[in-house]
Amino acid sequence: MITTRALDTLLVFNLATDADDPILGFTTNWINRLATHVRALDVITMRAGRLEVADNVRVFSVGKEDDLSESQRAVVFYQLLSTCVRERTRENGRGYDACFAHMMPLFAAMSAPLLIPRRIPITLWYTHRQISRTLQIATRVSHRIVTAVPDSFPIPTPKKRAIGHGIDTEFFAPKTAFDSIGAMSPRAEIIHVARLSPIKHQATLIRAIATIPNSRALLIGEALGVEGVNYRRSLEQLARSAGVTDRITFAGAQNADGVRAAFRTGTIAVNLSPPGLFDKAALESMAVTTPTLVTSAAFDDLLGEYVPLLRIDAPDDVMALASRLRELIALPLDARKRIGRALRERVVAAHSLDRLIERLISVLRTGETPDDPVS
Repeated sequence: MITTRALDTLLVFNLATDADDPILGFTTNWINRLATHVRALDVITMRAGRLEVADNVRVFSVGKEDDLSESQRAVVFYQLLSTCVRERTRENGRGYDACFAHMMPLFAAMSAPLLIPRRIPITLWYTHRQISRTLQIATRVSHRIVTAVPDSFPIPTPKKRAIGHGIDTEFFAPKTAFDSIGAMSPRAEIIHVARLSPIKHQATLIRAIATIPNSRALLIGEALGVEGVNYRRSLEQLARSAGVTDRITFAGAQNADGVRAAFRTGTIAVNLSPPGLFDKAALESMAVTTPTLVTSAAFDDLLGEYVPLLRIDAPDDVMALASRLRELIALPLDARKRIGRALRERVVAAHSLDRLIERLISVLRTGETPDDPVS
């Protein structure tokens, strides 16, 4: 039996609330869209930057941006949570109607002793293949788990609901005649957007580019930590040894405008994340109508009849990647445009931000998605 709850006040846990964050800046848009469905929304975030939130949104940071230690942040978290719950309880007698933890299994697990006795249900969003002890605890204490597609949550549970990925398809859209992005390059422009990490397989793309003379690659993504810096150095060395230094550009982290501009001028986008990772960057390039080559079968419903052309089986298969890239580059421009339009239509239908917010609000209110769940 579905029990419908009022949704007047909402508590959100967030990893980073910063409109300028190159990776998590999109969460500001999510928060503002959620805020249109409630009277008041409070955010407790691990880190805060530039805030650009609606008038009915309050943001509280546990202080990672101030380099507080883990133990210090834990103390601040409980202080903030206790204060917020008390304030909302004095205001309406019940605290919060729901809690939404976005990629924050830690906060979901930590908050359970305060929220569950007050019958404040926790809904956890998680899209990654990594399983941790914290995630297992968060799964147990959460009322519902929401994720992009069935394969993007790694723990089997009847609590899981697939609600799409929440791409702002009004922003990530094909360029118009009024855009002045720049002239198209005479070479095929291959766009790869992901942090620099072995799991993202940038090395596979560099090796493939070395076999396709009339091509170049733009790698957008930052190198995180010592491992990331060392990996970037290894990629630069690989490009030198393959003789393609002049055809590989390391663009570093880019904001949403930079990513969109790259997709709009690109010939093909490539996403080599392995199964279990359903990267939103691939959906963003599809929304821009850029033909997008992937390695995860989780994208098959979107690719449809283009699976044989747009997916390879293994992210480290250099020859398969090079072969697909040559096929796509050789297609007439009209054919590539036709593929791009089909991909955009499917992303809008299944993974637009409007559709995600509709489904998420339904889960927060009833525990279930609407009658038209993600296919």
